[in-house]
Amino acid sequence: MKTYLSEQIRNIALIGNTGSGKTILAESMMFEGKVIDRKGTIEGKNTVSDYTEIEQQNQRSIFSTLLYTEFNNHKLNIIDTPGSDDFVGAVVTSMYPTDLLVMVINGQYGVEVGTEIFNRHAEKLAKPMVLAVNQMDHDKANFDQTIESLKQTFGSKIAIAQYPVNSGANFDSIIDVIKMKMYKFQGDTGVREELDIPADQLDHATELHNALIESAAENDETLMEKFFEQGSLTEEEMRSGLTMGIKKRELFPVFCLSGKKTIGVKRLMEFIINVCPNPAQMPMLPNNSKTEIKCDASAPTSLFIFKSNIESHLGEISYFKVMSGKVTEGMDLTNANNTTKERLSQLFVTAGKNRTKVTELAAGDIGASVKLKNSKTNQTLCASGLDFKFDAMKFPEPKFRTAIKPKNEAEVEKLGELLSRAHQEDPTILVEHSKELKQIILSGQGEHHLNILKWQLTNLNKLEVEFIPPRIPYRETITKIAQADYRHKKQSGGAGQFGEVHMVIEPYVEGTPDPSKYKVNGKEINLSVRGKEEIPLEWGGKLVFYNCIVGGSIDARFMPAILKGIMEKMEQGPLTGSYARDIKVAVYDGKMHPVDSNEISFKLAGRNAFRNAFKDAGPKIMEPVYDVEVLVPSDRMGDVMSDLQNRRAIIMGMGNDKGFEIINAKVPLAELNKYSTALSSLTSGRATYTMKFSAYEQVPSDVQEKLLKAYEAEEEEE
Repeated sequence: MKTYLSEQIRNIALIGNTGSGKTILAESMMFEGKVIDRKGTIEGKNTVSDYTEIEQQNQRSIFSTLLYTEFNNHKLNIIDTPGSDDFVGAVVTSMYPTDLLVMVINGQYGVEVGTEIFNRHAEKLAKPMVLAVNQMDHDKANFDQTIESLKQTFGSKIAIAQYPVNSGANFDSIIDVIKMKMYKFQGDTGVREELDIPADQLDHATELHNALIESAAENDETLMEKFFEQGSLTEEEMRSGLTMGIKKRELFPVFCLSGKKTIGVKRLMEFIINVCPNPAQMPMLPNNSKTEIKCDASAPTSLFIFKSNIESHLGEISYFKVMSGKVTEGMDLTNANNTTKERLSQLFVTAGKNRTKVTELAAGDIGASVKLKNSKTNQTLCASGLDFKFDAMKFPEPKFRTAIKPKNEAEVEKLGELLSRAHQEDPTILVEHSKELKQIILSGQGEHHLNILKWQLTNLNKLEVEFIPPRIPYRETITKIAQADYRHKKQSGGAGQFGEVHMVIEPYVEGTPDPSKYKVNGKEINLSVRGKEEIPLEWGGKLVFYNCIVGGSIDARFMPAILKGIMEKMEQGPLTGSYARDIKVAVYDGKMHPVDSNEISFKLAGRNAFRNAFKDAGPKIMEPVYDVEVLVPSDRMGDVMSDLQNRRAIIMGMGNDKGFEIINAKVPLAELNKYSTALSSLTSGRATYTMKFSAYEQVPSDVQEKLLKAYEAEEEEE
């Protein structure tokens, strides 16, 4: 393969809702570029993109797949992405190295929830976008209805570049209002005939052509002046205006096609090449460089690794974009993230599992290498002398969590290694070895997302695992002042154990003064603070420990032991064994024995005094509460609201955005178990949500009672 320069490269990601036809569109694009000589089908399980066993079983894309095609002396790097919100991480990953998004819309349904979800991510990354209304050959395809739904979502920014003459089973003709021509197609070969627009279509086509020219002119003052003076623009001027509008996301051209029949695909590719931005025309990814980095083949070399995965019989494949300079086979680069050296011993361009060796890739191009030693996803490789790095990709917060364990406990270490690799391949899979919960907690974007991982572990790695309900990381705290004392005394021949500790505890609130006196159970306790330790706790909140001993009733050398005993109960709270937080402890009196007192005695005395005081201090269990935003079609609003209220949700607000209703609520984590599955069931997969930790809040008394009983039963079993 020849080396393509930046201006000859277009990097595009095909995004859109499940069932919109992205994979078959990609097949047609490769067919038009003669990278393949025969198109595969989903039913035939022979598409270039969906080549893994699990994708063929599910008959839909689960992973993003890098493809390419060569067309009109240009190279189009294409990333086919999944359409399910469960695999949004693969979609976000694909947006970073690409310069244009083709949002594929199902002509039967118009804008779907996936359209809205992925457009939100595109907005955050300021990615230009073209809208491709696909499946116009379907009996239920309705272009006009689809345009109305697009207007609801994208407003006046949509610009119709094409419309179908005869959508439905007989779809074979398109009016192109840029070229002002009609294209008629023969069968499903992609062969087209260019014709004049029929008389009965000319007025409508002219109206859309003028609207498109006006939309193009609006993006440049010079073009706008010409448009007002002349009433029109040349094709070249229109292209220039369209390019500027697309780059700024002020314009979303709409095309119509049938990926299945290869109708309109070639024209879409021509438009991408002629009008849409090349890599050198797009902003560089955010980075920490003090000097401007340009997508220029003559500049020093840098590249960004955006994806990696393990292929059987080959090992790890790293996919990268050449950000500047040229990458050549055998080149030595430095990893800017860890300063190690890497040699790119082999370079490939890939189309699914098919790899073609190349010797050189120029700035803006996308390729792959194998068996890099120390370089992973989100890392930067640079030529010698460069030390900048590109910012790591940012992913949505997880929405589904479960605990995982191997059926054979001897394989815990193997499971840990495989989960670490899974996170490397898919950063939206998060793994936590929770000391607090004594579980491995797995978090992802949905139940289906993690079930796919389970399938891989079982079928590809031969490791039997099971998902079990995750424990909730509750917290314990107190609501009032309490006092306790405890004497630890043990005599068993020879030196014994003796330690006595008197303490007062109260809730910690930021900004409150140090204690000077307490009144507990009618008794007044005066304090003289001799020492203070503020201990930020790993699990959140604080413990503030005061040494208020006067007169030497407890030797100073025993105070750390008392604190250690208190910390042991903070780590395993008296109510449910959960972490305790936000407590002040003042040790104000006690007793020692000249022979029998030692550190272990005071540790035990401190721990037990704290436990007793805790139980008298209005103890409360606190639970993690999350901010949840649900995006739902209006006809399912009532069902979703009712379900949320059954989950102890507090509705914080409602609104609407581009045809969807938005519900903002605070929901306890304990009530969000399998919520993604429930929401999908309630709305037939048409709703989505995001969740983010908000705060710890006290559980209702009836819930606390249930938790206490459950813990007692668990303790008895043990």
